[in-house]
Amino acid sequence: MQLATLSEDPETLDGMPPTLRTHVVKTLRAQIMSGKYRPGERLNESQIAREFNISRIPVREALSQLQEQGLVMNHERRGMFVIKLSPDEVQQINSLRMVLEAEALRLVRMRMTPELLAELTALVEQMEAWDGPLIDAAALDRKFHAVMWHATGNPFLERTLISLTTSLFAHKALEHVSQEIRRWRLNHHRALLDFVAGGEGDPQLAILTHLRMAYTEPERFSSLAATPAFAQS
Repeated sequence: MQLATLSEDPETLDGMPPTLRTHVVKTLRAQIMSGKYRPGERLNESQIAREFNISRIPVREALSQLQEQGLVMNHERRGMFVIKLSPDEVQQINSLRMVLEAEALRLVRMRMTPELLAELTALVEQMEAWDGPLIDAAALDRKFHAVMWHATGNPFLERTLISLTTSLFAHKALEHVSQEIRRWRLNHHRALLDFVAGGEGDPQLAILTHLRMAYTEPERFSSLAATPAFAQS
């Protein structure tokens, strides 16, 4: 699943066809993911337009789309930059994510259906069998969580989690780690699946353990940091 989709509107203000708009977005995304543009680097509209041999308007639209996907940040009066979160910002987001996603796990467990279980199981099996591009691993990770958030039946909780974690998932996707490490992280989603499928355990501990697979001390800005039962887990 892509983090976002492009508008199906047939034309932009300058008559740019949607297929070309899609091409610009996909190419820029691939260039960011491959490291051509590094985290924190400014994306110059004029330079990118010259590289594509197009006007700046579709480039601006593409950058706006990438901003919605979390790969690009807009710094007022400075322009668009590739996403870069500080270590503290990452863990501050995680401190909120643990609270919200623990509630999501409880709700999904209450609302579990055979169809939802089959969908989540299929995603976990895809992650456990993954051996492809890193961007595909990031998309699978994101989709698994997005399916669960949608399954809570609470659109406000779903939208809050999407908004909160868009930059976090994009930031992590840009981390250049080995496929072995990425595969190891993907393989730790089955514990979440087991919980929502009816297994025993504490949902907050389940999401904390899950986040620890990818982050050091994700609870650092959370009250859990001062809770012995969680600190020693």
